Amino acid sequence: MSELSNIAYVKNLLEKYGFKFSKALGQNFLVNPSICPRMARECGADKNCGVIEIGPGAGVLTYELAQVAEKVVAVEIDKRLLPVLNESLQEFDNVKVINADAMKLNFNKLISEEFENMEVCVCANLPYYITSPVIMNLLEQKLPIKSITVMVQKEAADRICALPGTRNVGAVSIAVRYYCEPQILFKVSAGSFLPAPKVDSAVIKLNISQNPTVNVIDEKMFFKVVKGAFCQRRKTLINSVSFGLGISKSEVSEILSEINLKQTIRAEELTMQNFADLANKLSEKYN
Repeated sequence: MSELSNIAYVKNLLEKYGFKFSKALGQNFLVNPSICPRMARECGADKNCGVIEIGPGAGVLTYELAQVAEKVVAVEIDKRLLPVLNESLQEFDNVKVINADAMKLNFNKLISEEFENMEVCVCANLPYYITSPVIMNLLEQKLPIKSITVMVQKEAADRICALPGTRNVGAVSIAVRYYCEPQILFKVSAGSFLPAPKVDSAVIKLNISQNPTVNVIDEKMFFKVVKGAFCQRRKTLINSVSFGLGISKSEVSEILSEINLKQTIRAEELTMQNFADLANKLSEKYN
């Protein structure tokens, strides 16, 4: 078992380099000894696979990934953690730490430079405040990766993995499902972190589809429709799409009739194909 799962050891390591947790960066480091080995095992990494980790913190998850993957590239925004990671991961020659902002990084370039002839997956314990932006940023870059396995707030996990047509579904649920098949792997208690957050977490896995799950004429229109449909989720689809896209209610009503949807339907009731049909009709009409 890694010493990085020992809370006292991690505290001493951080103190050695004068590190203090940043609320602004949402820093909560995993210290439960059972979680990171399981994440590393279930993310799909092996000796023929490379892993991109976002936000390695003190290197607890990185340590486990390095033991199962051919290579790990950890992207850390906080330069204060670089000396910490240098010590905690010193036994591995297959780990590279990059000081960069994951929201600004060109991951296609990183993959081509660091993971030649390897399958690649992403595995990370994401800060709560940036969960959806990071996931969508990775998906929208259409990276040559097989999966994204991330620890997120449980509420976010439920929302991201919600099935179309169910109560928890939202714009991010549909957007994620356009690119991949999401699943909740397991739950993680708040006490598994240092410092402990106020809510529980869950590990989710997004298995990337080779092709989008529905066929659309214009992706920009599809995502515009999805965002607009949920911008006033308590209202009917006619009202929310009209408001969100700036088109008349009569036009939306006419399109709903053409694709055989009831006039009183709400966004949470739509299937993936319903969203695609609506977006395609609008693309034909306005493009």
